[in-house]
Amino acid sequence: MHPVTAEVTERIAERSREARGDYEARMAAARDSGVARGKLSCANWAHAFAAEDGDVKTALRNPTAPNIAIVSAYNDMLSAHQPLERYPAIIKAAAREVGATAQYAGGVPAMCDGVTQGRPGMELSLFSREVIAMATAVALTHDAFDAALMLGVCDKIVPGLVIGALAFGHLPVIFVPAGPMTSGIPNAQKAQVRALYAQGKASRDELLDSEMKSYHGPGTCTFYGTANSNQMLMEMLGLHLPGSAFVNPGTDLRHALVAAAPKRAVEISRGGNAYAPMGEVVGVKSMVNAVAGLMATGGSTNHTLHLVAMARAAGILLTWEDLDDLSRVTPLIARVYPNGSEDVNAFHAAGGMAFVVRQLLDAGLAHDDVATVAGHGLRRYQTEPFLQDGALVWREGTARSLASDILRPVDDPFQAEGGLRLLTGNLGRAVIKTSAVKPEHRVVEAPALVFDDQDQLLAAFQRGELDRDFIAVLRFQGPKANGMPELHSLTPTLSVLMDRGRKVALVTDGRMSGASGKVPAAIHVTPEAASGGPLAYVRDGDLIRLDAEAGALQVKVENLMAREPARAPKAASGYGRELFAWMRQGTSNADEGASALFG
Repeated sequence: MHPVTAEVTERIAERSREARGDYEARMAAARDSGVARGKLSCANWAHAFAAEDGDVKTALRNPTAPNIAIVSAYNDMLSAHQPLERYPAIIKAAAREVGATAQYAGGVPAMCDGVTQGRPGMELSLFSREVIAMATAVALTHDAFDAALMLGVCDKIVPGLVIGALAFGHLPVIFVPAGPMTSGIPNAQKAQVRALYAQGKASRDELLDSEMKSYHGPGTCTFYGTANSNQMLMEMLGLHLPGSAFVNPGTDLRHALVAAAPKRAVEISRGGNAYAPMGEVVGVKSMVNAVAGLMATGGSTNHTLHLVAMARAAGILLTWEDLDDLSRVTPLIARVYPNGSEDVNAFHAAGGMAFVVRQLLDAGLAHDDVATVAGHGLRRYQTEPFLQDGALVWREGTARSLASDILRPVDDPFQAEGGLRLLTGNLGRAVIKTSAVKPEHRVVEAPALVFDDQDQLLAAFQRGELDRDFIAVLRFQGPKANGMPELHSLTPTLSVLMDRGRKVALVTDGRMSGASGKVPAAIHVTPEAASGGPLAYVRDGDLIRLDAEAGALQVKVENLMAREPARAPKAASGYGRELFAWMRQGTSNADEGASALFG
């Protein structure tokens, strides 16, 4: 092992000893109590399969026959989840082939940040993760299952499913993705039209036409944002069947992978030699593997929140310092849009996750000695699925990159460090995604322009007031203030100013999304302004230095906290936001996962 990877792993384990021990004890007690259907009264159990067909009813009468829960984020509005409509039928048929049954245990909501960007609904986005976790628990709490399959893909959906399923960590759990849509127009063309629209040089119809050619069919959006970072993480955590992440929907291979999931779930359920409960699969070492994968591929900044929250659900205390230390020794070996020009389909074709896993293991930057749903050892994830005479088989993935502009080996990386940095200073703690930011833009010192919502900033741009060097301070965007919405709609505007030669950056207690691009952005600033953090004391003209190289975030003002702080705007209502007030009030800080479940 790389010495830093080994040291970080050990300190996480030591820090988590008590919390992890408590989690493992709870999972052992749940495992030892057995599946509840064997203890239910006849009337209770009859309720659980009253609507099933006759042969399924016969199978379910046997309390020892495996029964698999299906928890799905299906809806037909969102491209990433539309393919999931067909999965339950495939899963149920495959389960019957091995003498098991599968039941659709429950659905979870799936909202799309791409739809709600810049809209009131975005203030529900982060906390939809908590709703998904709770909905997952509701689905599984009937306690009638020997294993579970989680069907979900996008931003908050997968972390929510992970958190909820970990409450039932005595069960084997396999994540079943839908895969990315086929590639649309080139990403550079899409970005160009967005920039022209921000300047008023492209019409709404031209913008919509461009976006429709980019987001054009079933499957996940093809840029490497949070949704596709989720799929990478499920491979690194050992919760996918190997190579499942980036196989397109609607293909024979995707169908075969879906059908294989319930069969494998039966094999790893309790009573067999391959028992692999989720609580053992998601451990300290596998969580370190997930962080390594995030850094090596330049993944989403949202996972500085989600990984911390997912880890806590398993009794693992992961910190931003852990992420920063691992990022500093993990080379960036992938460039996928918005960090590069090509999308995840090209990444997959160039070698994809099998190549990434091989590189990280060979360099000692990831642990092989972990449990996975595919068997023991992360090496299983350097293989790829194929169809051979109609049968699903796995072969060794490529040992060399097939496109050096997308994937590179550890000894010839795009940059020596990973894609994320921790920033600290008198403005608090923040994270920055450096993988898409050119080196010459990673240090910015400029006067502050302070805004309390993103519409103020966009309006100032339209009035022509931002054609200068500045650091935009966008405050009262943290989880306690308004649910921590993504601010991705600011990227085109700030990018235009950078292209004009202006030195600009963003400092915010909000999120900037997995699509964070070339603009340097110190995000997730904690403590947030609504909690009396330093951002509440910053004024227009204060000189701020954002130094991603040194890991510093400073305002050059003496006695900053002696000032009168700005008051947080009253929390908005409408669009369901009032229903989430209790989550905003009870949420933890950003560096603790911004979670209302672990506040």
